[in-house]
Amino acid sequence: MAGLSDIEWTDATWNPVSGCRVISAGCTNCYAMRMAARLQAMEHPFYEGTTRKSGERYVWTGETHLLKHTLDIPLKRKKPRLVFVNSMSDLFQESVPFEYVERVWETMERANRHTFQILTKQPERMANFLRLRNKEPLPNVWLGTSVEDDHVVHRIDDLKECEAIVRFISFEPLIGPVGPVDLFEIHWAIVGGESGPNSRPLDTLWVDEIHDRCAAYDVRFFFKQWGGKNKKNTGRTFKGRTWDEMPEANIHV
Repeated sequence: MAGLSDIEWTDATWNPVSGCRVISAGCTNCYAMRMAARLQAMEHPFYEGTTRKSGERYVWTGETHLLKHTLDIPLKRKKPRLVFVNSMSDLFQESVPFEYVERVWETMERANRHTFQILTKQPERMANFLRLRNKEPLPNVWLGTSVEDDHVVHRIDDLKECEAIVRFISFEPLIGPVGPVDLFEIHWAIVGGESGPNSRPLDTLWVDEIHDRCAAYDVRFFFKQWGGKNKKNTGRTFKGRTWDEMPEANIHV
């Protein structure tokens, strides 16, 4: 699956993998998990077996599919775009072999008119892949990790082990305080509350804390949303304005 995106911080999505697994508290109300369940119910072949019923909701089974036929999609897109890689999955889960991740890297290297954004909850595995790859970082690839609360801030240190032109953190869904995180060598922070059914509330103090850390470390700050059951009603204004700061590196080369 690939196409234009309504995610505020990217232009398009590209999904060379489908299926995922629950790894931490931020996964509980995952939008991709809900969407995958709907696609599976529609008998979409990419999502067969990827979710199962658990109580009143559907959850990931951990089954993944390597969508090899999608690997050349970015090469066919002529207009330069920001591309979020695997908006419906995680490229660095254990079920995705490094040989396949290398094929994704090769596509990104060839499609260098685009800038690719990779976000993972397993940055330690991403760091291991890059060490084994042992090549210079691609200038059009940004590497990021998700940090939803102070229980997973260790991911920031793991991300710093990944050599990259741009490193970024998605503090979304922000479901708790993250504390005085060290953002040295981090270039961009996305902050957002959880949205949709059963969404957990976002405390303004948690956002203030991250905004102050970004200011202290000269990190670009992007406030995505307050979230809630209806995110359009709560909006995305913080401190009286919208925050759409982006890294300057290699956007739309």
